[in-house]
Amino acid sequence: MIRASEFSGFVGRRGLAQHRVFLGASALLFITSVATTIYLCQSMSGGMAMPGGWTMSMAWMKMPGQDWLASAASFMGMWVVMMVAMMLPALVPTLLRYRLSLRAPETIYPGALTVIAGAGYFLVWALLGAVVYPLGIFVAKAGMSSAELSRSMPIAAGVVLLLAGALQLTAWKARQLCRCRGVIWVSREASGPAFHQEMNHGARSAWAHGIRLGADCALCCSGLMAILLVTGVMNLGAMALVTVAITVERLVPEPERAARRAGLVIIATGVFMIGRAMSAHLSL
Repeated sequence: MIRASEFSGFVGRRGLAQHRVFLGASALLFITSVATTIYLCQSMSGGMAMPGGWTMSMAWMKMPGQDWLASAASFMGMWVVMMVAMMLPALVPTLLRYRLSLRAPETIYPGALTVIAGAGYFLVWALLGAVVYPLGIFVAKAGMSSAELSRSMPIAAGVVLLLAGALQLTAWKARQLCRCRGVIWVSREASGPAFHQEMNHGARSAWAHGIRLGADCALCCSGLMAILLVTGVMNLGAMALVTVAITVERLVPEPERAARRAGLVIIATGVFMIGRAMSAHLSL
């Protein structure tokens, strides 16, 4: 694979015209996934008002006539579409860099290999959704079974934001960002290009690359995704903010600084949420 530092130069020399099909297909997929996400969120807007002043998302409820298997399938479809909309802006440059690395004479179908890598990436997010759904159902049922527990949910959400914000400030986050961006983390002040061994330009290698990329990205985004889950998985505003944060971390020249700034904002928001929830709780 070409080094991350070579990416901009190579694109500058060759131009993006030869990748217009890939970029056009990515743009179409993004627009479609965003439109579908907006439609699904609007069709599932509202929710159940809970003690403590919060609203339980309809994502954790069965629709009329649904069994739990159909409900899980519906959630998984929504989750995958949502992940495509949220992750594609940050993923496309990475996939393009991977596509540019497929320049060996034996590489016959770089477009197909790029699609396979992308499919492996989103499989990781689909598997994560399969874990998130039962956890969400468990928390929803716990909140419905106890009014006292329900009243503590806003405080718990604020604590999650504090932890997610603190995670943004850690060296672990910096390392994960570097893995996602294709560089080797050295310190909080320096990093260097990642050196990859020559890959076998085949479907198996592309699939493994996509899986590895998805796992790295899921770890890197774990704090931000936790924020989305506790603030409302169907909340379009929260989705947009998390998407912007993820994309900025991947694309700006100083990602660690961007992550730290986001972390400070998240911590301040968590403090505000906890303070407001405690005030409401004491006034009861």
